[in-house]
Amino acid sequence: MVNQEVTSTLRPYREESVNFDTTENLYIEGDNLEVLKLLQETYLGKIKMIYIDPPYNTSHDFIYKDDFSQSADEYSSNSGQYDNQGNRLVANTESNGRFHTDWLNMVYPRLKLARDLLTEDGVIFISIDDNECFNLKKVCDEIFGEENCIGPIIQNKQNAKNDTINVQKNHEYILVYRKEKIFNGSQVEASLTNKKTIVRKVLKDGDRYYYLNDSITTRGEGGTLNARPNLGYTIYYNAKTLDIRALQDYNVSMAKNCNDESLLYEDDKDLIGAGYIAIRPPKVRGKLGAWTWSLDKFNSNIDNICITNTKENYSVRSRTFVDAKQVRIVENELIYEQQTKSNSKSIIEFSTNDGTNVLNSLFKEKSIFNNPKNIDMLVYLLSLFDDTSFVVLDFFSGSAATAHAVMKLNAEDGGQRKFIMVQLPEKCDEKSEAYKAGYKNICEIGKERIRRAGKQILDELKEKNGELFADDVSLDIGFRDLKLDSSNMEDVYYTPEETEQRSLDNLLSNIKEGRTAEDLLFQAMLDLGVLLSAKIKEEEIAGKKVFNVDNNYLITCFDEDINEDVIIEVAKKKPIYFVMRDSSLANDSVFVNFDQIFARYSPDTIRKVL
Repeated sequence: MVNQEVTSTLRPYREESVNFDTTENLYIEGDNLEVLKLLQETYLGKIKMIYIDPPYNTSHDFIYKDDFSQSADEYSSNSGQYDNQGNRLVANTESNGRFHTDWLNMVYPRLKLARDLLTEDGVIFISIDDNECFNLKKVCDEIFGEENCIGPIIQNKQNAKNDTINVQKNHEYILVYRKEKIFNGSQVEASLTNKKTIVRKVLKDGDRYYYLNDSITTRGEGGTLNARPNLGYTIYYNAKTLDIRALQDYNVSMAKNCNDESLLYEDDKDLIGAGYIAIRPPKVRGKLGAWTWSLDKFNSNIDNICITNTKENYSVRSRTFVDAKQVRIVENELIYEQQTKSNSKSIIEFSTNDGTNVLNSLFKEKSIFNNPKNIDMLVYLLSLFDDTSFVVLDFFSGSAATAHAVMKLNAEDGGQRKFIMVQLPEKCDEKSEAYKAGYKNICEIGKERIRRAGKQILDELKEKNGELFADDVSLDIGFRDLKLDSSNMEDVYYTPEETEQRSLDNLLSNIKEGRTAEDLLFQAMLDLGVLLSAKIKEEEIAGKKVFNVDNNYLITCFDEDINEDVIIEVAKKKPIYFVMRDSSLANDSVFVNFDQIFARYSPDTIRKVL
């Protein structure tokens, strides 16, 4: 089923896209199994992150009705993703004797194909609940390898299903797998770290700036002087001169059992007489306390010590000095922003209600889509990567929450992440709020969400930056809309041995009627492994329309009556690939000279004829 020949293609729809010529984002409408097959050549090993939220198999949702034995004619009639009865998606009820099997048969080939699209350090995140979590893990263990399971992340949804009999469930799982642990004999690490920006108030000491850390004391039984008898030294502090001295003015052996400060310690009378005060570790649960630093470490790092006081006592704290260039003034306070990294926690808290609230804020119509994902959770997952310029794939796109999250995070950190959304155009129920609002299928909702979210994010950037905002800001809020369809080629192109002579007599072209030059361009891009987000420039050469992809990497011309002038000008550009129609050459003379022209001007160009 995974390796079956694919004769379908992706057709571009400019009118439904946003910034078609400049965007590097894709929105693909169609059965994700077919789409994943089509993407194998072009995006093999190019996707850094995959996030999917597949149907949970709850009896109330749907599974894909895959048919791996369709003929070209059958696929053509089913290219709208539904048969005559509209049964492309089918309910999987618990009464079905193959309840779990059907769901696993649906998800297995899609994950198998998805794995090949990941970069060697790529990671896949899969949201799932208890219904299929453990079955899904077995499938992932087989496809990705048990050793590549980074671990489940548990999402606390902060709300629970109303279940008065059983345990209320307020969690879901996110299974996380990397593609490889070892590649070509070397260790491959998928770096997933939670990055935070900590804003600290800064103080000034002469021409130096610093922020205060916690007190150098500990709590609990391990923080008592009985447990740490070497760490009870006294810190003598002169509040006028700010001089600090530390002395071991107590009996260390006695400290193991004694908790009476008057019996254990003996003040340094000379220092006390000179105006110093004695500061000792605060008590812990009625027992004498201890410092976290040894006496030697304290004396060696005394410049990093700061003593603050309240009406009741003194606090001994360490301080960290920072680069003055990184200090700024905010509302008359000195501020330093510190970037921190840590591994993701196994439990994260993101409310599902927030996902609905964000979507409702974009659409005037409420309840336009059920259970959209929390945007902040998706931003969190995206931000676990150190890289800020990579491709994100979601082939169960739904309301396009992942696309929204990509644009949001790019706006926040200046990243250049790109998204590929794939969604079956599942029909909206005619009784639903979405249908009443004019959305006939889920893809229409997803695309409209990207449009509205992109505009909102861009408007917020303009408001935040004011006059500093540049109109040519690099934030990509667009997408190319592509739709899965049967091939642009007539059946004779794929199965000439099955085509009868009387059919050939009526065949004027091997291209299907109604297919445009841009349709043929995108099929050529798929066939040749050119990124579907590549920059496309439409040019005119000797009166003929020519598409120039990625600055002469691929040039195509699908007009009729192409003469030698066109071929010469194309060859002079020295493209890697040149693609044209079989019937495009003006006459036999051009046909005869075709190869000679390229041999003269660009012998390395690979020529392909449709």
